[in-house]
Amino acid sequence: MRRYSHRVRRLEYELEAKQGEARAGRLHMARGVVQTPVFMPVGTQGAIRAMAPLHLRDTGSQIILANTYHLHQRPGERLVAKHGGIHAMMNVDVPMLTDSGGFQVFSLKKSEVTEEGVRFAYELDGRQTFLTPERSMEIQQTLGADIAMVFDECLGFGVDQDQTARSIDRTARWEARCKAAHSRQDQSLFGIIQGGFWPELRRRSAQQIVDIGFDGYAVGGLAVGEGHDIMCEVLDATTPHMPEDRARYLMGVGRPIDLVEGVARGIDMFDCVIPTRHSRSGMFYTAHGRIRITDRRFRNDMFPADAGCDCYTCRTFTRAYLHHLFRVGEILGATLATIHNLTFWSRFMGRLRASIVAGEFEAFRRDTHERYPARKDPKPVADGGDGGQRKRSKRGGKKRKR
Repeated sequence: MRRYSHRVRRLEYELEAKQGEARAGRLHMARGVVQTPVFMPVGTQGAIRAMAPLHLRDTGSQIILANTYHLHQRPGERLVAKHGGIHAMMNVDVPMLTDSGGFQVFSLKKSEVTEEGVRFAYELDGRQTFLTPERSMEIQQTLGADIAMVFDECLGFGVDQDQTARSIDRTARWEARCKAAHSRQDQSLFGIIQGGFWPELRRRSAQQIVDIGFDGYAVGGLAVGEGHDIMCEVLDATTPHMPEDRARYLMGVGRPIDLVEGVARGIDMFDCVIPTRHSRSGMFYTAHGRIRITDRRFRNDMFPADAGCDCYTCRTFTRAYLHHLFRVGEILGATLATIHNLTFWSRFMGRLRASIVAGEFEAFRRDTHERYPARKDPKPVADGGDGGQRKRSKRGGKKRKR
């Protein structure tokens, strides 16, 4: 067992086992030890949708994510601080990470990027806002999560190489400003590597960000429409340039096949809205693949959603009852599905980790490809979704962002 002693602030990464590039480790944090690889459920607005904090520990979730952009907009970081911080307001005792809001800001159509920051209008009320690296750090330090993310520029799929090169240089300058502005000693700060889809730019961005020095490093600019294969190619060009003595975080990725391939390339941390979003449309992930509980075949099915699962939902309710809840539009259906799917993701990551420790990762990887092959996502339920995602409006059939 190997432990790296150097740390910037309040987070230490310990490497326990390695098979190929796949890593099993531990993050030592003030609120406890997080075993990696780990998946972080998304609580964009300061809540995991459709689920009370009462069930969070039972799902096995070790660390969760909230979003700076949305919490700054509503209810505002001052009100969060008045509660005693994000943990106290949400009544959760697991570690938390706040995204900087960069993805949401740069997904807005009307935004103006300058060297100083980004000027944009909030979608909710059209209020003009100017967000800088320093302001993002101020907001995140007030929110009080265990890990804060730097403010970077996230580009979409298809941006040309010259624009991407200019962007990564500006992002490096912004991230250096973030580090200079970040002073909260009980909060770690992660850097973000960009570079689009050009290996040489990914290498350059990684070198720039590592030279600044952070508690951990994230791979940004993926899950923007590039597809699974290109995502893997970008990771192949990026992770070899990331320090081994720091946690590595792939932002916005969460399908089982993406998780296992990310881990195969040395990633330790993931987050995505898929488990909670798919729950609200009746999609259950099981040991044998995924099922849609609203299908007619489950109307009289007296088995649990997943016979091998020990979550509250599977211990207590039948597929027939879950089918009924979704068919009548009862919100309890979404709650029970969310409990199950977050438990599934937690157990999946636990088995993945165990396979690395046991030297059986490649067998686990093959099995994941067989059970959860890459395929088109089901349409998200039209209930507003999680932050930064698209849905179809009931008025005029146009898409709009949340």
